[in-house]
Amino acid sequence: MGFLARPVSLLWRHRGLLWQTTRNDVRARYAGSILGLAWLVAYPLVFLGTYALVYIFIFKVRFPGLFDSNEYVVLIFCGLIPFIGFAEALSLGVVAVTSNSNLIKNTLFPIELIPVKAVLTSQCTQIAGIGLLLIAVGAMGRLTWWALMLPAVWVLQLMFTMGVIWILSSLNVIMRDLQAIIGVVILILMMGSPIAYTAEMIPANLRPLLGINPLYYMIISYQDVLMMGRWPSNEVLWVLLALAVVTFFVGYWFFGRMKKVFVDNV
Repeated sequence: MGFLARPVSLLWRHRGLLWQTTRNDVRARYAGSILGLAWLVAYPLVFLGTYALVYIFIFKVRFPGLFDSNEYVVLIFCGLIPFIGFAEALSLGVVAVTSNSNLIKNTLFPIELIPVKAVLTSQCTQIAGIGLLLIAVGAMGRLTWWALMLPAVWVLQLMFTMGVIWILSSLNVIMRDLQAIIGVVILILMMGSPIAYTAEMIPANLRPLLGINPLYYMIISYQDVLMMGRWPSNEVLWVLLALAVVTFFVGYWFFGRMKKVFVDNV
């Protein structure tokens, strides 16, 4: 089997195992809490409320082309949902290998699936948020046929995220400082991502800095297909596709090279 087919074949062959273990992880994550699985809905709403309060009522930001503050809130939500999904994946994924020593020594569970399981667990909040987002966009009459491209954008996000987590989770085995600084990385990504603003709002001399942030391409794509009712620009789309594919396969290759150090260091 060719190298490029291996990670795809691995995920497909063990899709049942991934579904079962991810479902168990989600239940365990919210077990004992008062709201339980309702946190999947409450968390993005609380996050959105905070963003809306800061940018609408304190900074009084408005987005050209949108008619009222309600539409601006939904635009924020379009950027916030993929950011939450990626941020949770980073938090859970960076410690995926070091916190699952029992699975590392379990020959029946492919260890390549451990970071993937963390990514899929983190997506539960995003899935709930997307459901709320589609309802809000539809209620405003802005839902178009371009929304059918949402699954494609999400798959590219998943591929990119899995690649990143394969790399970070394996590096964290020998560089435990990674799990300590990931919170700072998430904060930097949040401030540097166009969640509540667009490239047009940034001074021209600072706009090239947006391209350094991979989340820029994901967030713009979500905003375009859902709220703006259009296909993302070719530049954004091709960069997102390249980031997703290259990171996915490089991450899988890197994780495979690092596996030999896991048993002695976990």
